[in-house]
Amino acid sequence: MAIEAGTKAPAFQLKDNHGRTVDLAAYRGEKNVVLLFYPFSFTGVCTGELCALRDELPKFVNDDTQLLAVSNDSIHTLRVFAEQEGLEYPLLSDFWPHGEVSRAYGVFDEDKGCAVRGTFVIDKEGVVRWSVVNALPDARDLNDYVKALETL
Repeated sequence: MAIEAGTKAPAFQLKDNHGRTVDLAAYRGEKNVVLLFYPFSFTGVCTGELCALRDELPKFVNDDTQLLAVSNDSIHTLRVFAEQEGLEYPLLSDFWPHGEVSRAYGVFDEDKGCAVRGTFVIDKEGVVRWSVVNALPDARDLNDYVKALETL
């Protein structure tokens, strides 16, 4: 079961598509975070969702907000995917220990071995204020993230 609004966001440090460590705690007191889990790079629905975010990037990466996208792919896969699709926001690898962060947020599908489509809006104090979890084949509506950010 995914963590709920009002819960402190589980801390993590993950490598991004450039091999840099991204620490969720670094945003505390500085920025709200849109934390998006997705199953796999290079798949149709995932590519569509991440490119839609790319096309609306100023809404999700600005002085007040940071977008972080997490999959269970390796950093090497994420680097090629980001380059191919022109994604200029961090893609984080929850590859090893496999799915550890996805499990902490309650969005890891043990049978499939990947994260489901979970999104968490985390405020500057590190508290989850909004979330949505969709099944693997069901794309999310990024306008819902915008509305959730407007309430912070």
